[in-house]
Amino acid sequence: MKSAFLKILPTSKPGVTQKEIQEKVVAHLPESLFPEGAKSGWCAKTVQLDLEAKGINIREQSKPLRWYKK
Repeated sequence: MKSAFLKILPTSKPGVTQKEIQEKVVAHLPESLFPEGAKSGWCAKTVQLDLEAKGINIREQSKPLRWYKK
């Protein structure tokens, strides 16, 4: 999930929204672990929070919230 998340995360503003993350990450996940993207939203959110805590991605204070790589 982490590598899929980093593939879809842009390196500059305006970034991607939570909904866009959940839609885009599915294309980069193995079907055997996430059949038809099942449960990928929860996993993507935990990876997003982990990377944000580590300073790898940035949360842009916008409406809606957007994320991009540092």
